[in-house]
Formats: sequence, structure tokens, C-alpha cells
Amino acid sequence: MTDRAPYAIILGTNEIASAVAIRLHQQGYGVVMSHDPSPPVIRRKMAFHDALFDDPVILAGIAAERVEGGMAAAAALARRQGVVITELGLLDLIVIRTLDLLVDARLQKYSTTPDLRRLAKVTVGLGPGFTAGENCDFAIETKPGKQGALVREGATEPADGIVRPLGNRGAERFAYSAFPGRWHTAMEIGSRVFKDYVIGYLSATAVQAPFDGILRGVVRDGTEVPAGVKLLEVDPRVRGAVWAGVDDRARTIAQAVGTAVTRHKARQPFRPVAVR
Repeated sequence: MTDRAPYAIILGTNEIASAVAIRLHQQGYGVVMSHDPSPPVIRRKMAFHDALFDDPVILAGIAAERVEGGMAAAAALARRQGVVITELGLLDLIVIRTLDLLVDARLQKYSTTPDLRRLAKVTVGLGPGFTAGENCDFAIETKPGKQGALVREGATEPADGIVRPLGNRGAERFAYSAFPGRWHTAMEIGSRVFKDYVIGYLSATAVQAPFDGILRGVVRDGTEVPAGVKLLEVDPRVRGAVWAGVDDRARTIAQAVGTAVTRHKARQPFRPVAVR
């Protein structure tokens, strides 16, 4: 990475974090994605997440490169051949060089949100828990119907527990962990599944498909999961199902991040972004 190329860290490796990584890479940033295990990633074909396990992952023509140490991350950033993904935490990554942009895309809706300000030249928080001017510079809505709305002052909408519908299904398209344990599955995302078909096992307990459809997401085999998190998602649309690539919601949120950093650079007056 040249001295002029800005350096961005994205917290999270889910599908929204990945869409943001694509956008920032396209805008000329050297991007490092920092994995956080909570919540576990289920829409893995829409994310760079599996590159953490040395699986080849390419999204929108951009590849992810896994690194283990700070020197390896710095070398990968210098090449800028794609996005960098790692299990290194923020404290390990901020010492690489001056941090231009920090985006918290972990979507930890019910967790205490840290104050990101002053950790980077610009900080952006995605979703519930962020307040522009208090724990980040810009906040961006992720709530369905408001996704991509840019918040320059005040808080994003709080989590309401309502799941946006997909086809004719809402929250019932997910299966959740009833208790903490190790998750095992041999199922591939994109597979046709049927009601009550066993998708995997949480410890020794079978977890079944809630209805007929396409397996849109599933936690990676061998992952330790806490109680109350999503283990899998079934898309009821079958022929119209989408389980890979960057979806519209993630793209809209990523565009808002790009708009926020562009406005900051240009120091333009803030104007609310219309939600599409």
C-alpha cells in the first residue's frame, strides 16, 4: 500500500461487513477485516468469512487473503490485491500504521457499544447501538426499510426483534441454538432442503429445517456457538432463492459507508440520505 492509500479496518466478517469491504476496496482503501466470533456468520456465500479457513473466496471480482500476524497484514496491504481477513483484533491492527477509517460491522445489536472515536480519522457504526457524535462519527441504519440511512447526529433505531420477511416467511426461517455447544453439519449452502430434514447437530441434538426451501445460510461446521444465535436460514422461494453474492440490503449499507467517508474527505455539509 502506498503512503497515499488510506487504511481501513472493518470489524466483522459477515455479509454486510464484506459488502463494505468491497466498496472501500473499490474506493482505493487498503482493507483489513477483523473476525469476531459473535454472532457466528451464517450467510457465508455472501461473505469473505470462509477465507479465514483458507477457502478461496471471491466476491464482486475481489479476493480475500487470510493473514495471521501484523507483519503479514502489512505486507498484504502493500500488495492491495484484494481485501485482507484475519483473526487479529483491533489492538493488533491499529499499530500497523495510522488508521484512516474504522467501521464496526459486527451487528451486535444487544451488546454494549464501545466508543470508536479517536481510534481512527473517521469512525462508522452500523446498526443499533450507535450514536453519531457519542460513540462514532457517522452511524448508518441497518433496519429493514431504513437500511443505508446516514445518521450524522443522534442514534440509530434500536433493535426491535422484528425479522424482515423473505418470501412469505419471517423469523421462522431461522433455527436458533437452544444452548451453547459445538455445531456440526455436512450441508452445503444452496442445497434443497425439506421440512424436518436434519441440517446439523448442536452437540448431540439434531437441528432440523423449519420448512421446505433452499439452505440460504448455515454456521460453519465445527464452530462453538453460544445460546440464542442463528444456526441456519432457509429461503422459502426455491427458484427465486438467493444465497450467494452481494444482496441489495448489504449493497445499500455499503454505499452509505462509501458516501459517509467521501463526504468527510470533501468536508461537505451533511444532508440526510433518502432511503430507497
